[in-house]
Amino acid sequence: MGKKLILAMFLVLAGCKGVSQEEPKTQEKEKVFKVSKTDEEWRAELTEMEYYVLRKAATESPFTSELLENKEKGTYVCAGCATPLFRSEHKYRSGTGWPSFDREIEGNVAYDVDYKIGYKRTEEHCATCGGHL
Repeated sequence: MGKKLILAMFLVLAGCKGVSQEEPKTQEKEKVFKVSKTDEEWRAELTEMEYYVLRKAATESPFTSELLENKEKGTYVCAGCATPLFRSEHKYRSGTGWPSFDREIEGNVAYDVDYKIGYKRTEEHCATCGGHL
């Protein structure tokens, strides 16, 4: 019984999250974008949904975007600053429920690493205004 208890305690302690598993804390500098506005200015210019997606990194529910089934030829632009982001010929059906593209207009989309949901993922945003895409 004592050996089992010691083994159980060892497994519990070994399974605990240690400092070595934490992401290194770096001092984040505020990014400066070509188009920079106050929060109040963004709120005044954007719809409520656009504001929360672009400025607060919200994500609309899958399969709800009016752009998902859009097949018109053209260019997709940032709703915050009108920067051209994607061309319609690079749009494809990914099955994720969000409009998907296999390439961006070079230089207009930037990428960051995000750990908000517990694991590393790539987040994209407009390189001109920082709007979350």
